[in-house]
Amino acid sequence: MTRSDSEYRVRVGTAEISVTDTGGDGAPVVLLHGGGPGASGISNYSRNIDALAASYRVIVPDMPGYGRSTKYVDHSDPFGYLADSIRGMLDEMGVQRAHLVGNSYGGAAGLRLALDTPHRADKLVLMGPGGIGTTRGLPTPGLKSLLGYYAGEGPSREKLATFIRNYLVYDGPSVPDELIDLRYQASLDPQVVADPPLRRPSGLRTLWRMDLTRDKRLRRLTNPTLVLWGRDDKVNRPAGGPMLLNMMPNAELVMTSHTGHWMQWERAELFNELVSDFLSPDTRLASS
Repeated sequence: MTRSDSEYRVRVGTAEISVTDTGGDGAPVVLLHGGGPGASGISNYSRNIDALAASYRVIVPDMPGYGRSTKYVDHSDPFGYLADSIRGMLDEMGVQRAHLVGNSYGGAAGLRLALDTPHRADKLVLMGPGGIGTTRGLPTPGLKSLLGYYAGEGPSREKLATFIRNYLVYDGPSVPDELIDLRYQASLDPQVVADPPLRRPSGLRTLWRMDLTRDKRLRRLTNPTLVLWGRDDKVNRPAGGPMLLNMMPNAELVMTSHTGHWMQWERAELFNELVSDFLSPDTRLASS
C-alpha cells in the first residue's frame, strides 16, 4: 500500500469543507468529530488516524462550523444540514459509499446521513452519538456545560478546562494543558463566537428533529452498526447505547468502564482495534 496525505478544501454549495485525506487504497472511512468548543477533525481523532490509515482511506473533515471549514450551520435542522454537507463533500470527492465513524455531534450527523441515504453509508460506528433519546429527559450536566460555553460572559479557558476535564473525559488530569490551550484558541474565532454551531434547539420542531430515536426509519436501518459508549459518559447518557441496540436491527454494542464521552481518545488502543476489526470485509454481524 502506498500511503499519501493531502489537505484540501471541498466546496459544497456556498460552503467550503476542509478535509484531510490520508491512507491508501482501502475502503473509504469518514471520521466525523464532536461538537465541543474548538473541535476539529484532526484534534478529535489524533490518536486514531494513523492506526486506521494502515488499512483504509481515511477522510477527516472539519465539520461545518468548525476548524477551517465555513462557519455556518442551519440551526432549524442541524443534523440534516450536516448530513447534507458531508454527503455533498463525498459527491465532490467522487466517493459513492463510505464507512461512517462519528463521535457525539458527528455520530448524529453520520446516523442522519445513513437514515436519509442508506445506500451511501456502508458500516456505521457511533461513539456516544448525539440525538439519542434527547427528548426523553433533562440535559445532562456535561451537555449543559457544553451548551453554556458561549453564553453568559462568553468563552473562557476556565470554562473549557472545566468542560473537558470534568465532563468530556473520565480521567481529567490526563488531558494536557496544551490540548486545552489549542482548543481554547480555536474556540475564539469571531464568527463562531457570534453564531456558535452548537446551541440549544430554538423550537419544538427542531428539538424533535434532533432526537433521532423519534425517526421511524431508525428501526428499518439495516446498515451494520457498532455502538461504542463510555459507561461514565457525562455528556450523552450511556442509556443511549442499549436504546440503539434495541431499536436498530443490525447493531452491536460495546460499553467500557472508566471511560467518558471521548472514547477514541481515552481508550485509543481498544477503539482502534474494535473499529479496525468491525470495518474489516471479513466481519459480519449475526443478523447480516
